[in-house]
Amino acid sequence: MLQRIVAVIIILPLAIILIALAVANRAAVPFTIDPFNPGNPALTVELPLFVFLFIALILGVIIGGVVTWFRQGRYRRIARERVREAKTLPATEERSRAALAPPSGV
Repeated sequence: MLQRIVAVIIILPLAIILIALAVANRAAVPFTIDPFNPGNPALTVELPLFVFLFIALILGVIIGGVVTWFRQGRYRRIARERVREAKTLPATEERSRAALAPPSGV
């Protein structure tokens, strides 16, 4: 329940700001890849500014997620090792008890 409230508190204002930004920036702007000949029509795309802003936002989220995933790899590896170790503990405990128990039939 708390997560939903926090999500609404964060996502709702963000959505309102993004919608206002999209409405305010509807004019088409050229985006060119060629820095030496900006008028080259083969390497120029003309779209509304908010499209470029949304593309930049989406790319930023994706790149940030990938970088975070790679940086947390060390912790995922440690977690896998601990799970493996936890699965072998019952067998190790059983062997230890068998070794410490007095031999039966004495």
